Amino acid sequence: MGMELAWLHGVYVVFVLLIILMLVLRRDTSLVSILGVAALGFTATGSIIDSVGGIFGSFMYAIGELLPTILVICIIVAMSHVLTDTGINETMIRPMTYLVRNATLAFWVTGIVMMVISWFFWPSPGVALVGAVMLPVALRAGLPAIGVAVAMNLFGHGIALSGDFIIQGAPSLTAKAAGIPVEDVIAASVPLVIVMGVVTTVAAFWMLKKDMKLGLISSATASPVARSEVKVRLPNTTRKTLAVVVPVLFALDVIAMFAYNLQGGEATALIGGTALLILIVTTMLAHRTNGLEQVTSHLIQGFQFGFKVFGPVIPIAAFFYMGDSGFVSVFGEVLPAASAGIVNDLGVALAHSIPINKEVAALTLTAVGVITGLDGSGFSGITLAGSLAQLFATALGSGIATLTALGQITAIWVGGGTIIPWALIPAAAICGVDPFELARRNLYPVVIGLLVTTLFAMFLL
Repeated sequence: MGMELAWLHGVYVVFVLLIILMLVLRRDTSLVSILGVAALGFTATGSIIDSVGGIFGSFMYAIGELLPTILVICIIVAMSHVLTDTGINETMIRPMTYLVRNATLAFWVTGIVMMVISWFFWPSPGVALVGAVMLPVALRAGLPAIGVAVAMNLFGHGIALSGDFIIQGAPSLTAKAAGIPVEDVIAASVPLVIVMGVVTTVAAFWMLKKDMKLGLISSATASPVARSEVKVRLPNTTRKTLAVVVPVLFALDVIAMFAYNLQGGEATALIGGTALLILIVTTMLAHRTNGLEQVTSHLIQGFQFGFKVFGPVIPIAAFFYMGDSGFVSVFGEVLPAASAGIVNDLGVALAHSIPINKEVAALTLTAVGVITGLDGSGFSGITLAGSLAQLFATALGSGIATLTALGQITAIWVGGGTIIPWALIPAAAICGVDPFELARRNLYPVVIGLLVTTLFAMFLL
């Protein structure tokens, strides 16, 4: 390999370390990522014009890669707005409240409902819906408000979001960064999500029950929220019919995915198209004469949410895509013929210089997931996890899907809204509890879960 390639790799590694440092310091990574792209471009081409143009080109490449993921989330959030405004969401979830008879059932039913809602709608819109409906029911059953918040956090922002099996936003990001099919990441993440989910929720529930018996917490500290505000009245029959039709349509989507082996982009398209049709039909039935304008209004709400969430993700993704196929797409064929991409070359060099084993690889991916999760988004760092998984798997010769899934799960559990106080404010607010108290209560169960899941991943490698 020539000196130019060695310098290029050095620049890439320096900026990866700088990005990790920014995350540790809880500073924004966008500027460092942009400078990293420019530095890579200048090192490779020697042209200021090409390096400056490459910044925009890298953004275009990243948005092109992420657009299906961003789009489906925008549409689903838009749909959830209209379902909430019309009271259909509350009608859908109400039958589950009849199962709640005591604090134990309240914890597990709230969690499972949150998990299912989050699989289809993502946890952000699910928090208000589940909290508004389940909190009063859980309080009557004897579960403290902090217990409701813990259940919603761990099952929604933890289990559902870290696997993201239906919408496939998270695995799409990590799979692209690792250069493997999204279905490989999903398949590898299933056992890890199960282990992490079971260990964390059981530990959290055990600690909650112990503190309740000791009288350290009680439902008296709760501040019940009002039920979801119904802004648009639908006839009872129409609302109840749609409350049945919506979950049935999504269930049919899942059946179709299995029956026709739809994965990745095809599965995303099916879910997105279904959500869009539900949005249109529900809005037209609810608003009638103003339906055309309201469809657009709900879509705008969805797009505002989607780009607010993904705004910080695009610059960091743009940088990490430069470690793989994105580099040639943006800067052209400037790598030597012997190169297989920056990350692949680093992996090969690592394999020849440092004795990398599966234990070191698994621990490193978990550590990177924890660090990247510190920014409180969970998503901004999972492209880094995918890139590093590719690097370590190249050195090991196998295990890329498991390592990618491990990094994804760790990053989202830490940053997605379970132990970073500023990330779990919505759940804390809806339940009327202190976000720092909620973060403290989640901390030990999540740490225990991460340790067990990392050990489990070592056996899978």
